[in-house]
Amino acid sequence: MTPLSPRLATIVDALPLTPGMRVLEIGCGPGAAARAVADRLTTGHVVAIDRSAAAVAAARRACAGEIAAGRLDVRLAAIEDFVREPDEPPFDLVFAVRVGVLDGRHPGTAARARITAALAPGGRVFVDGREVRPPG
Repeated sequence: MTPLSPRLATIVDALPLTPGMRVLEIGCGPGAAARAVADRLTTGHVVAIDRSAAAVAAARRACAGEIAAGRLDVRLAAIEDFVREPDEPPFDLVFAVRVGVLDGRHPGTAARARITAALAPGGRVFVDGREVRPPG
């Protein structure tokens, strides 16, 4: 496994991960952070999404072991369009790194509504390593 960049390692290390958590990563790119989170959770589950088909393909290749073990799922979706699958439980933690719709570069209200719908009660949201108030 390729090590995380120092920046991503700092962000992942700061996430308050606990066993059994359900985590959503928005804008997973090639899957490095999602894989690291899945490895730390051990009994939890990560869903990683990206709007780029090329990024999703790369993440699926890089995370094949975690996907096969049932600890990670990678999906093609923009957060503005994300909907949990039928009977899929909500997420305890949502995080994103360098996602324009969340970091202020390209603000949008649809993303906030989708995050709210995806979060479990008491769920937490982290953008670029900082906790932000859950939308809503």
